[in-house]
Amino acid sequence: MLINFFLTLRRYKVPVTIRELLDLLEALKQNVVYANVDDFYLISRTCMVKDEKHYDKFDRAFAAYFKGLDDLHGMLESMIPDEWLRREFEQSLSAEELSKIDSLGGLEKLIEAFKDAKEAAEKQAAKEGKNGEEGDEGDDPNQQGKKGPGGQGQGKKKKAKKVWNDRQYKNLDDSVELGTRNIKMALRRLRKFARTGKDEELDIDTTIRSTAHNGGMLDIQMRAERKNTVKVLLFLDIGGSMDAHVKTCEELFSASRTEFKHLESFYFHNFIYESVWKDNRRRMNERLPTLEILNKYSSDYKVVFVGDATMAPYEITHAGGSVEHWNEEPGAAWMERFSQIYDRMIWVNPTPQETWEYSASVSMARDLVGGHMYPLTIRGLEDGMSFLSK
Repeated sequence: MLINFFLTLRRYKVPVTIRELLDLLEALKQNVVYANVDDFYLISRTCMVKDEKHYDKFDRAFAAYFKGLDDLHGMLESMIPDEWLRREFEQSLSAEELSKIDSLGGLEKLIEAFKDAKEAAEKQAAKEGKNGEEGDEGDDPNQQGKKGPGGQGQGKKKKAKKVWNDRQYKNLDDSVELGTRNIKMALRRLRKFARTGKDEELDIDTTIRSTAHNGGMLDIQMRAERKNTVKVLLFLDIGGSMDAHVKTCEELFSASRTEFKHLESFYFHNFIYESVWKDNRRRMNERLPTLEILNKYSSDYKVVFVGDATMAPYEITHAGGSVEHWNEEPGAAWMERFSQIYDRMIWVNPTPQETWEYSASVSMARDLVGGHMYPLTIRGLEDGMSFLSK
């Protein structure tokens, strides 16, 4: 059964491996869950899914595989022979308990008594629930419409709604816009580690080796901490049509400052021209020449432009195209200078990717960064960081 379940997860693009399958089998072997599909859903998701962005894919795969199944009793009854269940049950009983069962007429009589009691309880529950709607508690006005844990109805006849069909984590799929935490996870794909600074971290392997060579006398060896040394130039479009994306860009900026120690950020409006700025409140008085930035920051920096690239095409292609000032050279010329210095350069666009083809300026900006324009989504950022890290 679990082999087909494993293959179903792979078919739905959940990145599971044999290691996760073995973990799940071990959990079932230890009787962590038994004969309850809701419990099995939770333990299988815990074992098989290592990144919460895949929760939605897992839910869809689970719903497809266990479609129409309310619990695992019927499946177990069809898969496990009666004599195996009987033998397992008898082995768990003491000699005294076995003798009591024999005095009652044997195991068959006991099972029949249990079935009769169950049927009587179900009839009584159905009778008590007749006067109430599904999910209500009879005619008690204080109980009607109340919900139990997890938001499920407490009515006598109402079955628990399958949580995997709720797909509570669908907004964590990798095609949606992201929050600061998810941005940080995506940005971590862009890392270049090196050990720099003082020797403050214990080097266990070298300590063991040195101690062994020293005849067993402890010889503690220290090393510098391993740090991310990647360097990033971040250029953020601000104002105008970007006002609709302020919240997402703030989250990206906040996450970038946390993840990258060597980060320099600048602002521009619509497109890169001869100057940029660091403080929007002083952008008219304290502007930095773009040429100065190109000369100051070496070619090992990774360059990231963030903007919707939505503007009139002449703002990119013509001198004087800027809507705020007279630019002596077109924006395309400045982008060309960037590409001549920096090998890795991307454009992150907060607008939906399916709308890009309807804007000529977006296509132009995309061409100017060598086609490396990515949507501001989890998947888009991961792809962009993967390109920059090459």
